[in-house]
Order: sequence, then C-alpha cells, then structure tokens
Amino acid sequence: MDFLFAVSPIMLLIWLLTKPRALASHVALPLVAALLWLVKLFYFATPFSQASASLLLGALESLTPISIIWGAIFLFKTMELSGRMDTVRLWLNEITDNRTAQLMIIGWAFSFLIEGASGFGTPAALAAPLLVGLGFPPVRIAMLALVMNSVPVSFGAVGTPTWFGFGHLGLSDADMLTVGYKSALFHGVAALFVPIMALRFVIGWAEIRRNLVFVFVSILACTVPYVILARFNYEFPALVGGAVGLGLSAFLAHAGFGLAPSLQTRPVRTVVASRLFKALFPLWGTLLILLVTRIQQLGLKGLLNQTEPAWTASMGPLGEFSISPALVLSVHDVLGVAGADGSWSYKTLYVPALIPFFLISVLAFFVYRLDRGLVTRIARESWQRMVHPIIALIGALVMVRLLMSGGDDSMVQIIGRSFAAAAGGAWVGFAPYLGAVGSFFSGSATISNLTFGGIQASIANSLGLDLTTILALQSVGGAMGNMVCINNIVAVCSILGLSRQEGYIIKRTVVPMLLYGVAAVLTALTLSI
Repeated sequence: MDFLFAVSPIMLLIWLLTKPRALASHVALPLVAALLWLVKLFYFATPFSQASASLLLGALESLTPISIIWGAIFLFKTMELSGRMDTVRLWLNEITDNRTAQLMIIGWAFSFLIEGASGFGTPAALAAPLLVGLGFPPVRIAMLALVMNSVPVSFGAVGTPTWFGFGHLGLSDADMLTVGYKSALFHGVAALFVPIMALRFVIGWAEIRRNLVFVFVSILACTVPYVILARFNYEFPALVGGAVGLGLSAFLAHAGFGLAPSLQTRPVRTVVASRLFKALFPLWGTLLILLVTRIQQLGLKGLLNQTEPAWTASMGPLGEFSISPALVLSVHDVLGVAGADGSWSYKTLYVPALIPFFLISVLAFFVYRLDRGLVTRIARESWQRMVHPIIALIGALVMVRLLMSGGDDSMVQIIGRSFAAAAGGAWVGFAPYLGAVGSFFSGSATISNLTFGGIQASIANSLGLDLTTILALQSVGGAMGNMVCINNIVAVCSILGLSRQEGYIIKRTVVPMLLYGVAAVLTALTLSI
C-alpha cells in the first residue's frame, strides 16, 4: 500500500499530461502537487509542519529553473530582436545547407560541449532556439534536444553528477574513476543509436541514411575523446569531447564529408568575420563565462560557491535567513524542520541565470547599441513567455520536495526499495531505470545519484554485484532520465514558446530512454564488468 500511494500521484500526472484532452502543465502540476500534499498528511502521517515546509521550500527551489529559463529566453530575445540571429542563421547556412549536418553540429556536438561546461538545462536553452531559427519545427526540435542531451550528462557541469553525486558514498579515487569510465563506456555504446533516434523526430530515415557517414563521424568525434579521457579523469570528458566534436563536425560539414550532395548552390560567403564575431557575442561570451566559472582549477568556482554566512536574520517560525559573500541565499529550519527537509539555498552568482545569461544580455545592449524601446520590448516579451512556466515549475518543484522529504522514509525511497525488492538478483537489468526515476522526479542527474546512489550501493553489496558497475548504471540512468523529466520538458517548451505539448513529448521521448537503458545493461553484461 505504501508503494501504491507513493506512485499513484506520479501515474496521475502522467495520465493528465498524456490523455487525449491533456491538461496544460501549469494546471496539472499544481493539481498533483496539492494531491500529493494531502497524501503526505493523511496517509503517510507526515507532520503538518514538515509537509508545509516542503510546500514553501519547493516554491523557493523553483527559483533555480525559473531564473535559468528566463535568462535563456532573455538572451535569445536579445539576439532575435536586435537582428543578430539573422546573421547567425546566414553563417550556419554558409557552413552547410544540409539539414542533417546542422542538427548534428548544433543539437549534438554544440549541446555536448555546453553540457560539459554547465549542465543546468543550458544545452537545450542554447541549442533549441538556434535550430528553430534555422527553420526546424519547434515541437520536433524540443524532442531532439531532450534526447540528444543525454550522453554527456554524467560528466555535465565539469563532472558534477559523478564527483558530487557519488561523493557521499566514500569511494576511493580509483573507484570513482572506474565508475566514470564505465559510465562513459555505457554511454558510448548507446550513442551509436540514440542520436539517430533523435534525428528521426525531425527528419526522415531516407535523409538520415544519405548522410549516415557524417552522422557517425560526428558521434564518434565527441564520444571517442570522451571515453578515452574518462579513463583518467571524471571532470572533463564531456567538455573535451564536445569541443573536439564541435570543431571536427563543423570542419567536415563545410567540406561536405559524408554528406549527400546538395541540390542547392552553396551560398556565396556574405558574413565577414568581424560581423559574425559581433553577432555571436552572446554565445561565445556565455560559453567563455561558463568555462571560467566551472573549471575548479581556475579558482572562481570556489569563490562563487562560498556558503559561509556573512549576514543572518531570524524570520520567526519561517526559519533563519542568511546570505554569503558570494550572494548564496539560504534558509534553514523552516517551520521548525531541521536538516535537509527544512533547508534551501540559491547560488545567485553560480546558477547560470544572472551570470552569464542576464549579464551577457545587458552587455549585448551596449555592444549592439540598442535603444531603450527595444530593450523594453525584449524585457516585456521574455516576461510574457514566463507566466505559465512559472506556475508549472512551482508545481513541479513542490511535488519533488514532497516526494523526496522524509529521509529514508520518503516516497522516493519507498519507490526505489520496492523496485529493488521486486527485481532481486536480476537487479543489473533494472539499475539504470532507478536512476531514470530519480531524474524524472528531480530534473537532475546529480540529485538522482545523491538520492539513489546509497540504495544502489546497498543492493550491489547485498547481492554480491560489482559496486562500480551498478553505480555506473545508476549514473547512466540519471542521464537518460533527462529525456522524460517533466522539469526539462516544461523548460524547453517554455523557451520555444510551446503550449500543451508536454504529454505529446513525453510519450515519444520515453522510447529512446527505455532503449538507452537496454543498451547500457547489455554492454555491462557483455563486458562482464
């Protein structure tokens, strides 16, 4: 009964979003969150203060995805309304007019690089609008962006899901390297078909087959250095793989290598380097800041993540508020609830919203010499796109908080233990799907690893399974779960201005997600690792 009550709100949400007359996410998510709150109170007998603290903290946690999405929309509205996006489109078409190549360069290699640098949903935020700007249909691009952004995720944000997600397990550095290397191997095998499935959302099989040589070369250009580097490092595989893959893919596409002959005359080069450099300022400026602030060795990452309070204030029963020198906002002991269930923080300077999205946008106002009227229009139109996503994301994050609160007795832990008990000795076949469940709930591979890493380790030890293999499958599951995560789907729909498409998208992205897990499991069994 505990399992049924824990899983029923999730099933209800999926049904509401995928039924023939589906509800919009900004209606379905708050509705399910309210139902979940009642289930916590009346079935699980959660104290009123703890359940209510989850409501408040979930609403606060929604500030992270809301600010990132808003910042991304603001950035691309700046490029679009200033006319610079037209220059970028012209340049991309000058590299190649082949649609398959454009999808692989931007949707695969560029997203790979951005994931390695930042994570936080920024790959879809940057790549999807670029592809839509080239004339691709928004709904299909949303699905492509979600599926493409899976392989690099275990090493996203300079390896955060691996080194931080499993950091609480007390693994030796050698074991952590092994987990990372196995994760990369499993991802590398899945990458041989997952990008092709993503392409199929946008273009037909015949077009893919005509350009299949280029597709595989572009895939391998990212994954070969990715797997090789993962043998020695678990921070930079996605970043380096994406950089190599993007450069090589663009070069080969321009040369026409592996691509079907174009029926169109290659456009005469009209975009001079200085004009292109200026038009691309929001993109290269964003990437530069992400690299500088995410690479630990440069020192800025530690400074931007300082949490030691510089100022604190009591808010009475609402807890204690504090702010650090790095502008990390924190709240503790909300409604008297101690520990993680009563705490929240927001890293103002590290979350990729204020820096780099809004910062680069404001700098672009001066670089492009935009007048006040145009700046006002950018602000107005970006805000108009945020109204419904804000409601949806508050509902989603409240739901996540309610599911994950309660420590070992949380609804997420109940679901995870039930799956493990049902699988028994066949757990290897189910391990990645538990990771996917964690990402579906939370929208983060890192949180999935934090939440279920301990359970996976316990199952591996009790059944005599190889610990590093099971954790690698968990990591792969957390990455592939991003394809169906409702937070990510709401985010990409918001950025592309789509309405009532969440259910349509999730019904289609779940297929490559399931096949991804099969590929990872078969690889693990075949290699006997």
